[in-house]
Amino acid sequence: MKIALGLSGGIDSAMCALMLLQQGHEVIGLTMTKWSPCSGIDSADKRGCYGPNEPAALATAIESAAKLGIEHHIINLEEEFSRIVLNYYTESYVQGRTPNPCVVCNHQIKFGALIQKARDQGILFDKFATGHYARTRYHEPSQRWQLLAAADPLKDQSYFLSMLTQEQLALCLFPLGEMKKSELKEFARAQGYEYLVKKRESQDFLQSSDSSPLFQDYLIKEGDFVDLNMKVLGRHKGLIHYTIGQRRNLGLAGFAEAQYVLALDTAQNRVIIGPERHLYHDSLFARFVNWISIPEPETALFCSAKIRLAQDPVPCRVEKVHDGSYYVCFESPVSAITPGQVVTFYDGDLVLGAGFIS
Repeated sequence: MKIALGLSGGIDSAMCALMLLQQGHEVIGLTMTKWSPCSGIDSADKRGCYGPNEPAALATAIESAAKLGIEHHIINLEEEFSRIVLNYYTESYVQGRTPNPCVVCNHQIKFGALIQKARDQGILFDKFATGHYARTRYHEPSQRWQLLAAADPLKDQSYFLSMLTQEQLALCLFPLGEMKKSELKEFARAQGYEYLVKKRESQDFLQSSDSSPLFQDYLIKEGDFVDLNMKVLGRHKGLIHYTIGQRRNLGLAGFAEAQYVLALDTAQNRVIIGPERHLYHDSLFARFVNWISIPEPETALFCSAKIRLAQDPVPCRVEKVHDGSYYVCFESPVSAITPGQVVTFYDGDLVLGAGFIS
């Protein structure tokens, strides 16, 4: 089988390529470039996927492809990434929502524009593989492809893949879905890829702590920090610098207990803060819900859900309401439900679907 593989320059994708080669497949490496110095993100003080360290990652991908002996193509997606992901990122913050760029990038760039542009360039392949920790299967009774959590719960990335379509899932291969990261590192060492084991991995979206250059076309105004009674407590730097649940870098002091961002009031340009106990809520509304592994439920659905990657799913009831969105009621309150983030629904390991918290 001829398999295209998203080759990022890290250990996960490189070892995917090696495993597929050892299984007898023909592997073609696809590395996308997306960073532009014109974005203003021109310094790197964090490990992220977008920023000036991209040329170094590209060099590692080229080195890995050469060592693996595979065909390798560099696909320039700078325009698509800026138009789709960066615009989504900035518009979300300006509108008082906290974006989830990884989910949007996976759906529209890695499993969308990258595949399409490669095919447009005449690169032919039967399947598309990545180093994500997740699993898929074909469910004969429903004739649907299904997404499942990885065997290693500590590395599971199904949350970030939950907006993929049936067409995308049908094309996907996730060779690492049954592995633990420790097993992968042992495999890499045994195959002579120690340099990838030592390579630090990306953890954030941006490589810079300062995202303000992305907002040069927007008027970002200072405003008031207020408490739940709307009493003014101080001045904030602009809504784009804050997200629900944030505690650090508020620039406030003198409180009897720690203060957290509870809500963003875009109409009045205010950041509402208060004690942690006010972060807990037992329900949310979600829109643009993608039922990835099952048909859209016709009645109320009882399952589990999580509102961020690093969270255990919480039992809940999901029901469609008149405007087409979904009302989600949790069995127990969860902390920092954040508009703009993704809520993903699970039945055990099976990813049922996902939507954006409104």
